[in-house]
Amino acid sequence: MPARRSIIILAVLVLGAFMCGQAAAQAPIPFPKFTVGLDAAKKPQEVALSLQILFLMTIVSLAPSFLVLMTCFTRIVIVLAFVRNALGTMQMPPNQVIVGFALFLTFLVMAPIFKKINNEALQPYLKGTIPQTAAMDKGLKPLREFMLKQTREKDLALIIKVAKVKRPRTPDDVPTYCIIPAFCMSELKTAFEIGFAIYIPFIVIDMVIATTLMSMGMIMLPPMLISLPFKILLFVMVDGWHLVVRSLLYSFKV
Repeated sequence: MPARRSIIILAVLVLGAFMCGQAAAQAPIPFPKFTVGLDAAKKPQEVALSLQILFLMTIVSLAPSFLVLMTCFTRIVIVLAFVRNALGTMQMPPNQVIVGFALFLTFLVMAPIFKKINNEALQPYLKGTIPQTAAMDKGLKPLREFMLKQTREKDLALIIKVAKVKRPRTPDDVPTYCIIPAFCMSELKTAFEIGFAIYIPFIVIDMVIATTLMSMGMIMLPPMLISLPFKILLFVMVDGWHLVVRSLLYSFKV
């Protein structure tokens, strides 16, 4: 047996050396080399093209902020976080699940707006029927309409006053940089109102459990330990996730 094992090991070594020799004998595989350089512009069109590329890169880097601040993502993710905190389940569901769920709900709510932007701005621009500035104006219009529907007049008036903008007569006169912060303020307030309504039944359960434990003399037993299963049971029995998601989806004025 030892002699047989030595023969097998020697054969494996010889085969490995042969394969290495064959690989070394082959021509090396060329790898592409990427270079980035700066050259002097010879025409005004080249300068304009460079500025457009720089502007596009800036927009792409700020895309997550646009998604958070100009869509319904803020309200949805805050309400889902309130649900988890009200249940007291710590990190269940995890942050990745909450953010991913909120992201897909955002796509669901914003689907008509995105479709309108694609049909009226993106596709005509790609076909060359409208210029870039007109495409940006038409693409921004559905988002402005959506944000204005969710924005409270009080919040919008505050931002316009602070920005020292002339009082607008029509929605088209309101600058976009005033709509976005007003929209965020309104979304935060709405999300906290929904979160407060979600907290109420769970607080009642915590109070009942705590009072019951104190009356039984179990002061050293944490009420959270007993109330958590009851809160989860209540949430499952009333189909809580369905009710929360339904309330969220119907709370948007699209």
